[in-house]
Amino acid sequence: MQVRESTIEQELIEKLSELKYTLRPDIRDRAAMERNFREKFQALNRVKLTDAEFQRLLEEVVTPDVFKAAHTLRHRNAFTRDDGTPLNYTLVNINDWCKNDFEVASQFRINTDYSYHRYDVLLLINGVPAVQIELKTLGINPRRAIEQIVEYKNDPGNSYTRTLLCFIQLFIVSNRDFTYYFANNNARHFAFNADERFLPIYQYAASDNTKINGIDAFAEAFLAKCTLGQMISRYMVLVASEQKLLMMRPYQIYAVKNIVECIEKNLGNGYIWHTTGSGKTLTSFKASTLLKANPAIEKCLFVVDRKDLDRQTREEFNRFQEGCVEENTNTGALVRRMLSDDAADKVIVCTIQKLGLALDENSKRNKSREKRGLASYTDQLESLRDKRIVFIFDECHRSQFGDNHQAIKEFFPKAQLFGFTGTPIFEQNASYKRIEGDVQTLKTTEDLFQQSLHEYTITHAIEDRNVLRFHVDYYKPDGKHALKAGETLAKRAVVEAILAKHDAATGGRRFNAILATASINDAIEYYKLFEVAQAEKQQANPDFVPLNIAAVFSPPADVSADVKQLQEDLPQEQEDNKQDPEAKKNALKAIIADYNARFGTNHRIEEFDAYYQDVQQRIKDQQFPNADLPMKGREKLDIVIVVDMLLTGFDSKYLIGQFAAGSGKKAGEFYTPQQISNILSAIVTLDSQEPKAGPRRKLDSVFDFACGSGSLLLNVRHRMTEAGGSIGRIYGQESNITTYNLARMNMLLHGVKDTEFEIWHGDTLKNDWDWLRETNPAKKPKFDAVVANPPFSYRWEPKDEASQDSRFKNHGVAPKSAADFAFLLHGLHYLKDDGVMAIILPHGVLFRGGKEAEIRTKLLTDSHIDTVIGLPPNLFYSTGIPVCILVLKKCKKPDDVLFINAADHFVKGKRQNQLTDEHIQKIVSTYQNRNEQERYSRRVAMKEIVDNDYNLNISRYISTAEAEKEIDLKTVHADLEAIELSIDEAKKRHNVFLVELGLPPLP
Repeated sequence: MQVRESTIEQELIEKLSELKYTLRPDIRDRAAMERNFREKFQALNRVKLTDAEFQRLLEEVVTPDVFKAAHTLRHRNAFTRDDGTPLNYTLVNINDWCKNDFEVASQFRINTDYSYHRYDVLLLINGVPAVQIELKTLGINPRRAIEQIVEYKNDPGNSYTRTLLCFIQLFIVSNRDFTYYFANNNARHFAFNADERFLPIYQYAASDNTKINGIDAFAEAFLAKCTLGQMISRYMVLVASEQKLLMMRPYQIYAVKNIVECIEKNLGNGYIWHTTGSGKTLTSFKASTLLKANPAIEKCLFVVDRKDLDRQTREEFNRFQEGCVEENTNTGALVRRMLSDDAADKVIVCTIQKLGLALDENSKRNKSREKRGLASYTDQLESLRDKRIVFIFDECHRSQFGDNHQAIKEFFPKAQLFGFTGTPIFEQNASYKRIEGDVQTLKTTEDLFQQSLHEYTITHAIEDRNVLRFHVDYYKPDGKHALKAGETLAKRAVVEAILAKHDAATGGRRFNAILATASINDAIEYYKLFEVAQAEKQQANPDFVPLNIAAVFSPPADVSADVKQLQEDLPQEQEDNKQDPEAKKNALKAIIADYNARFGTNHRIEEFDAYYQDVQQRIKDQQFPNADLPMKGREKLDIVIVVDMLLTGFDSKYLIGQFAAGSGKKAGEFYTPQQISNILSAIVTLDSQEPKAGPRRKLDSVFDFACGSGSLLLNVRHRMTEAGGSIGRIYGQESNITTYNLARMNMLLHGVKDTEFEIWHGDTLKNDWDWLRETNPAKKPKFDAVVANPPFSYRWEPKDEASQDSRFKNHGVAPKSAADFAFLLHGLHYLKDDGVMAIILPHGVLFRGGKEAEIRTKLLTDSHIDTVIGLPPNLFYSTGIPVCILVLKKCKKPDDVLFINAADHFVKGKRQNQLTDEHIQKIVSTYQNRNEQERYSRRVAMKEIVDNDYNLNISRYISTAEAEKEIDLKTVHADLEAIELSIDEAKKRHNVFLVELGLPPLP
């Protein structure tokens, strides 16, 4: 039986009424919603606004920026009334969300610029629309509703950007039997395809991870007023570094709730069993921040068991909330922060080793302080002994069985201890023993932490598609190499198999791999075997490119204190190092020496941690295109041989690999060669109106709307700083999600702070960056410099209303067959009046007819085209397409167009042609000084361009034909006579030989 959408909607509204929502059938349009919001706002803030004040308030709070709206919803804000008095207000009761008014409206209608939108159900909190519910007929996939929401958000002038609907925090979709929900976000974090899910989409679940699918049960569990208030206020995370709203998953929410309840009711300790890869860091972060607001808790310490995890966890915490935790450079810094009254020091991330050193009265540090007459760390921490301190242990199945854990429990008797683990210790897998009298028992995670507070196992995660399923490739030799009974595979055979399969398995070295071995001795042997096998392959085949291979295992503990600390979680390596430690030390020294020679580093075994960090970074560097790296990819690692290290805790989520040569050909996407990038960056960093004056001292903003990996933007930044100037903020846009992530990482790795750049994930042609669509001229973004290398002749589908798009309406819409001018007009639209734009385009834009000719004509008559630069062919790795650079300005001084023909000025290479520094300098200098040079550059008056029907084909204005050389006839005649004489003499000598042989001579 088919259940209609209207029936499902009515049943949901009745259910919400049971949950004590106020029904508001009168709120059907924008005016009614704003009247209701005004009434609720005034009651909450005990104020009566004038009509003018309310209108101004709306203008201030309504924003196309979802992240900004979410921040406004959750915080106290300031407003200046007409008489100048300040008003500090909130939109909802942020202290107790349960005390807000919860209302439900249905069939809300609103017009956009070009269409008409209808919203099934809206949930309002204190008059603010916070949740949108879209319903579909039973049998229709709810994902169709998700696509509809995305379409609504992409519609020009949509209500999410210019009405109170900008405050929507959550979307819920259902066909009655299946219900999903997801967070609202700006366009770069908000894309969905029915086949490939890009949005984080959730199904709610009970505490035992059983799915709650039906809309009625979902409403009961999720939409109860206080529960919904908590979901929005507590269990959504505003990730400041990414300007993103992140919804916690159900199992994360239950874990946090149970930890908080355990603390509030003082119910002892507990552990969370959440599988590896399920987001334990986010769960622990949220638990820590909620505890931060609890006045009964003195401190909350998040304790990790390895130095590298200390760094990684701290970075993750600060990603969720900028500056929320600081680094503890040593034990002294940790103690100072534990004693600090500063609210910023209430949550601390540290290693269990540092904490153990502080609490051990007999530690070297404490003894050293006593000798110098200083209070020991133990004495200083005495004031905290009776305080309520919460310890949250990461990976609590590991080193929490040691003395440090016991020392913490003894020193802080009122402390509560919580652990996170993906692999808890039960009696079946326990190795640590507890001895009480004559009885010896195994020591488990439950012994240490008393109780399990929540469980989400690998089985649940695979079922939810939160982690990948396992895939195992088995290698078994056959034929004459087949193993006999009881025989083990020889290590040399393993090495040969890996070398044979590596390139295919890693997609042509797009990914790297870890080879896990059973012992340090095995790791050493494998390393040597790879060395020998690769040398043999290279000798047999000079074209073979060896894999970059490193090995990581801890040296004997006597090397340094850091190594001893590191080894506490490496039981196999600890045991191995007891046998012949000198041999292992020497082997590791040799491995590090090879590493130094290969990568130009200077690591020593005594500073093993630095070597270990470097290996981890090189593993992560696999994400970057070779062209973006200083050594063009030679610095990457292909295989790392390990024993215990790197097998847990190491996070390399951005291991996205190298881009293949043909990967972008279909879409016309090609990476900007460094040499072309140098030209563009040099041009836009010169004074825009007087290039002869040299580089600008400051660029407030630079924009690349097709930024790829961000290398062009970084080049502009590098050139500015190298010339002693400065750059304000970098802006980029990229439609490919992988490349977008790469661009953000590239910025951070090149030292650009997250406050100094903004990279947007979105479609430039659709102009789906909400910020760029600002209609208020005073707020509309404009840039000092625009650079771009957009996809060449990209086929696009402009909508009918594109002719009214502010970017195109003055010049025209580019044809479907080639979006080159659409990209150009997009960049020009956001250029400042005194700015400069340099864009790489195919030569076709210079002379193609039809719509493109009309756009080109308008650009020329408006004096926007300043310079046309023709470049040599075959400069790009993936294509031989010859390209040009167009330099555009909105207010250019010269009344001519400068043409530069650099097409014949290059060094020919086997695969790619190259521009030398001299070639680049000549192009830039010619532009800067507007020089004219025969067969290279020329300033062309507009009259001549008009006479050529606005055709900008460079050959029309600069002839590259070389003048014919004058021929000296007397010299040529003399040369011919000399040749004739030489021929006669040679023939005579030849005939002598022929006669001797009895053969007839030549005539």
